[in-house]
Amino acid sequence: MEKPKILYVNQEVNPYLPETFMSKMGRFLPQATQESKKEIRTFMPRFGIVNERRNQLHEVIRLSGMNLIINDMDHPLIIKVASIQTARMQVYFIDNEDYFQRKFVFYSKTGKFFKDNDERAIFYARGVIETVKKLGWAPDIIHVQGWFGSLVPMYLRKIFQDNPLFTDSKIVMSLYNDEFTDKLDANFVEKLVNEGLDENDTLHYNERSYVGMMKSAIDMSDAIIYSENEINAEVDEYAQKSGKKILANIDADDYKKAYNDFYDELLES
Repeated sequence: MEKPKILYVNQEVNPYLPETFMSKMGRFLPQATQESKKEIRTFMPRFGIVNERRNQLHEVIRLSGMNLIINDMDHPLIIKVASIQTARMQVYFIDNEDYFQRKFVFYSKTGKFFKDNDERAIFYARGVIETVKKLGWAPDIIHVQGWFGSLVPMYLRKIFQDNPLFTDSKIVMSLYNDEFTDKLDANFVEKLVNEGLDENDTLHYNERSYVGMMKSAIDMSDAIIYSENEINAEVDEYAQKSGKKILANIDADDYKKAYNDFYDELLES
């Protein structure tokens, strides 16, 4: 019997980014899933604070070389990879000089929210999907962790819905305490329409906010996981009323078995 395939779209993975609850989940959950007899692929953005030399990142030439057009500008898609030897696990990095070479994640040195964070999120979501297409790897479950990857469910349900690689994929969205309070760019929705989103179906993106991003991701997902208890109250209420299958927050190491049991239930449904 073929192993179930789980795609992780992470915002943070330790040790490439500083240790946080989310980065530890990005590191240890895929390993636990792999050890439970499933096949995995793990992605994260190649933020500029990732130390390439220390972590031995190298470019995957066969996957790189594509240009993604965002807001009428060409942006080369560079794919890099590194290995976590103790976990026998590879991590794929989505990279681009325009979006990810700065030495900060979402805020500048002076604490200003980057004006192009919307385009960076678009590039990351598109980059993951295009790379999976190049790999020819059809995931059974796509698990998104963090707001930065939260456009992936929309792309798969609204723009790539006819692609046979993703037709049968189940989408899981994890909810974290990763809220930002700034507004995304004023032309955010227009950029998504240019990507292929129907202008009559812009979901909650018109809010240009964290809440709007997460509500839209919930709408487009098959199931929700509460990875932390303390999350935005409006997002919490929306998720609870969504009718989607929900896994409540699990304490300590028990989450590894609980998450994989949750995957199995989704695959059987």
